[in-house]
Formats: sequence, C-alpha cells, structure tokens
Amino acid sequence: MYQYMDREYTETDFSGSDLREGELRGCTFIRCRFRGTRLEESHTYACRFIECDFTNAQLNASVHTGSAFTNCRFNGANLFVAKLEECKMVGSDFTEANMDGMTIRGGDWSYTLLRHVNLAKQNLRGIRFLEADLYSAGLEKADLRDADFTRANLAKAKLGGADLRGAAMEGVDFKALDVKGARLDTGQAILLARSLGAKVN
Repeated sequence: MYQYMDREYTETDFSGSDLREGELRGCTFIRCRFRGTRLEESHTYACRFIECDFTNAQLNASVHTGSAFTNCRFNGANLFVAKLEECKMVGSDFTEANMDGMTIRGGDWSYTLLRHVNLAKQNLRGIRFLEADLYSAGLEKADLRDADFTRANLAKAKLGGADLRGAAMEGVDFKALDVKGARLDTGQAILLARSLGAKVN
C-alpha cells in the first residue's frame, strides 16, 4: 500500500495508474489527471484537488475526510459506496457518475453538476447545495433537513418521501418541483402555494 504525505503535484498525469488502497494525507494536486485511475478503497485526509480530472476513475469504497475537490471532473467515475465526510466539492461535475450507496456527511457541494445522479435515501442534512444543478436527481426518501438549496436547480428532481424541513429554498422554482409525499415546513408550504398562484395571508 502506498502512502503520500504533504506532497504537491501540478499537471501530473496519473491516468490509468493503480493506486488502490493507498493513503494520501495533506497532499495538493493542481490540474492533475486521474482518468481511468484505480483508486478503490483509497483514503484521503485533508487533501486538495484543484481542477483535476477523474473521468472514468474507479473510486469504489474510497474514503475522503476533510478533503477538497474544487472544479474537478468526475464524468463517468464510479463512486459506489464511497464515503465523503466534511469535503468541499464546489464546482465539480458528476455527469454520468455512479454515486449509488454513497455516504455524504456535511461539506459544501455548491455549484456542483449533479444532474440525474442517484442520492436516494441519503442523509444529506445540513449540506450546502448553493446553486447546484440537481435536475432530475433521485432524492427519494433523502434526509434534506437544514440543507441549503438557495437558487439550486431542482427541476424534475424526485423528492417523494424526502424530508425538506428547515432547508433553505430561496430562489428555487417550486413550479418545477414534484413534492408529492415530501415533508415540508410551514415556510416552504407557503412558498409552494404562492408559486402556484395562491394568496396566502
């Protein structure tokens, strides 16, 4: 098992490498390429990945604690049963990524591209999704309490059975939401009613 500590890489190509079960601590990667890289069961702690490319990377069962993946690409990446705790994912693209069974605890997912991803039954409580694109995302039975969806795109997102109480929803287009079966608080119910043309006194 490899272990990297406090290293910095810029525009390094790790594409196709076998980095399974490795450990990264306090490392920084700037514009590095991990295309098709095998990172199954790898661990990162307080690492920074800036504008890195994880296209088609295998991140199954990987664990990331306090790491930042800013403006990274995870197109087609496999994140099956991966765990991300208090990670900063701002501006990253998860187009066609497999996020089934992921565990997400806290963190900042603002400006992320999460169209069509499956986050059903996830505990996403308190996570920041400011202006994130969650078009048609699977959020059935997810715990979304106290999350921040300010100006997020939730059009056609599947919210059946989701708990949205306490979530910030300012700027969200309620007319595009299907909230049948979702749990809303009073303020959200008022926003929904007003979006449908009702007068609420």
